[in-house]
Amino acid sequence: MELHRPVASVYTVPTDAPEADGTLAWDSTTLVICEVTAGDATGTGWTYGPASVGDFLTAELAPLVEGMSALDIPAVHDAMCRSVRNAGRAGIASCAISALDIALWDLKSRLLELPLARLLGVRHELVPVYGSGGFTTYHDTHLAAQLNGWVHGQHIPRVKIKIGEGWGREVTRDLHRVRAARQVIGPEAELYVDAHGAYTRKQAVRVGHALAEHGVGWFEEPVSSDDLTGLRLVRDAVVSDVTAGEYGFDLPSLARMITAGAVDCLQIDATRCGGLTEFLRAAALAHAHGLEVSAHCAPHAHAAAAASLPNLRHIEWSHDHVRIEDMFFDGALDPTGGTIRPTQGVGHGLTLRTQEVAEYRVA
Repeated sequence: MELHRPVASVYTVPTDAPEADGTLAWDSTTLVICEVTAGDATGTGWTYGPASVGDFLTAELAPLVEGMSALDIPAVHDAMCRSVRNAGRAGIASCAISALDIALWDLKSRLLELPLARLLGVRHELVPVYGSGGFTTYHDTHLAAQLNGWVHGQHIPRVKIKIGEGWGREVTRDLHRVRAARQVIGPEAELYVDAHGAYTRKQAVRVGHALAEHGVGWFEEPVSSDDLTGLRLVRDAVVSDVTAGEYGFDLPSLARMITAGAVDCLQIDATRCGGLTEFLRAAALAHAHGLEVSAHCAPHAHAAAAASLPNLRHIEWSHDHVRIEDMFFDGALDPTGGTIRPTQGVGHGLTLRTQEVAEYRVA
C-alpha cells in the first residue's frame, strides 16, 4: 500500500487569557497538521510549532515519502531522519518528522481497522493524566478556578503550575502561588511545579527545599534542560523528583539526559522527538535504566502509545493543547477521574473538524 504525498496545514489559535511561564510569554498557539493517505484511509498527525514546520514538511519530507509503503513505518522514519542531515535534526525538522510519523501510525492502524492502542499492544487500559496550566500570568482567583476544576470538578488527583517567574526574579511570588495552589487542591492531591529552566543551580536548590514544605513531588526543569550537570546536582539535593526532556529532539539527546543521571522521570514529547516511533524507543531506553516516563503536552497524540508502556507514569493534560484538541477533533478523550481510555474507534480515534476550524487556518 503506497503512500500518497502528505499534505500539511497550519492553524493559529489565540489563548483564552494571557499566558507565560518562567522564561517565555505568548498569546497564541500554532498547530501544524499533517494528513497522509494510502488506499481509502487517511492518517492525521500534528505538532505545535511555527508555520515554517509546515513549509519544511511540504517541501522536504512529503516528496521523499511519497510512494513508500504505508505499513513500513521504520523505513519511512529512517528515510526522513537521514534526509535532514544538512538541515539539522533538532527544531523545525524534527517537529515536521514528528507530525508525519504520528500520521503514519494513525494511517497504519486505520488500514488494519484497529485502534492504535491495540496495534501497539495495551499495557494500561486506563492512562493517568495530570492537569497542567497555572501560568504565571494568572491572578490567584484564576489559578484557583483552574485547579479547582481539575481536582474537585473532574477529580484529577494531580496538577502542575508554572513557577520561576521573570527568569527566577520573583521567588516570593512563586512560593506564594505554590501555597495558594496547595490550599485549593487540599492535602491529598499531588502538586507539581515547572520552572522552565528559570533558576540558577543554587537558587533551584533553595527553592526546592521550600517546595518540600508544601508537598511538591515534581520539580520540572529547575535549571535549563541543557545543563545536565546542574539537573543532576539539583536532583541530588532536593526531595522532589526532578524531571525534564521535553526539548529532546532525538533519541541521542534523550539518551544523554538518561545516562547523566539528570532526571527521576524522563519527559518525552512525540510531537518534537521524532513521532511515536522515537517516543517508543526513548521510553524503552528509559525503562532499561530504571526510569519512568511522562508524555509531554499534546495528550491526544500520546494517549495510544502511552497505554503500551510498562514504565509510564502519566501524560500531561495541558490546558492549551487540550483546549485546541477539543476544538479541532471529534473523539476527544474525557479525563474525569484522572485517567483516559485510548482504545476506542480506529487509529488514534480522532477526526479533524476541517470546516469548523477553518477560521484559524493561516497556511
